[in-house]
Amino acid sequence: MSQQASKVKPRVADSTVATKSKARSNGEVNRPEEDSVIETQTLKDWYREMVLIRQFEEHARQAYQQGKIGGFLHLYIGEEAIAAVAISALKPEDNIVTHYRDHGHAIARGLDPKLLMAELFGRVDGVDKGRGGSMHFADVSKNFWGGYAIVGGHLTIAVGLALAAVRAKEKRVTIVFFGDGSTDSGQFYECLNLAALWKLPVIFMCENNQYGMGVAIQKASAVTEVYKKACMANIPAQQVDGMDVVAVHQVVSQVAEEVRQGGGPQFIEALTYRYQGHSVADPDRYRDKDRLEEWKQRDAIERVRRLLTGERDVKPDELAEIDAGVEAEIKEALAFAEASPVPDPATIYDSVYADPLVA
Repeated sequence: MSQQASKVKPRVADSTVATKSKARSNGEVNRPEEDSVIETQTLKDWYREMVLIRQFEEHARQAYQQGKIGGFLHLYIGEEAIAAVAISALKPEDNIVTHYRDHGHAIARGLDPKLLMAELFGRVDGVDKGRGGSMHFADVSKNFWGGYAIVGGHLTIAVGLALAAVRAKEKRVTIVFFGDGSTDSGQFYECLNLAALWKLPVIFMCENNQYGMGVAIQKASAVTEVYKKACMANIPAQQVDGMDVVAVHQVVSQVAEEVRQGGGPQFIEALTYRYQGHSVADPDRYRDKDRLEEWKQRDAIERVRRLLTGERDVKPDELAEIDAGVEAEIKEALAFAEASPVPDPATIYDSVYADPLVA
């Protein structure tokens, strides 16, 4: 097997899939050591972004358990490397659409954690004025078109955005994040088919955390290596270790450029694992604890920390300073959310329709 082939599972564009060594149970995929090609400052930036996402989620969980956040709260803990690194490979004009586990993607796109926390608290200063909550973060000024609660439904929006870019003759890429559970829905296949038929600039990014809510993938899908499903539309597809920031960067950067240049849609399956239940309300009694620990041994944040201190001569004190800065930012976000007023009930119908309505 060549070195190139061993980095990620192969691109598949037809129903004949090359035989490859299967990823380990903790998602690890062998690849050559290419860490040296990433600048130290970039690694530190990724480290900070991932720590910021995790700390945001940890504090949001505490606030939820204290009754300060209502509804459901789906945490991204354990999966941070995918959003942080994949989104860094995009351009500001590129479109992002994601699922309801959307906090990490919003932070990675540069949305203000203060506004995001206020949104979780249902306050008027939230990014959606307190009307969207956890599952519907959005900011059109950053081409971040939102988290969506309907499993798989948001793929249709991504395909529409990509079609709009083609008609406007804009070299925008649209990336859509979704879980493995979305790939068993009808609209998933409809979207892949139309994107391939019209050669739309879409990156289908499956975050395969092995579970759709509480159902293991092998109990729900006849095809457990999700990237192989893209062969139904002859879309080039590959599988990557979603706990490896360098591998994710390599794959998404290359795919984004190829899609931008008119090569048509591509599919990436990032293997990952959520450290928490489906939501904070989920007691998570259905997963094997030993397997969870296997995944935690390859935690992306700790791996980057070891890389920086072990191979890049970054002092632990410097990373501690980054950690402290993140903690201060999260405390500021919590204070901001607490101080923001709740929406006036009289405004309940505001922003439902365009104002004024256009005939």
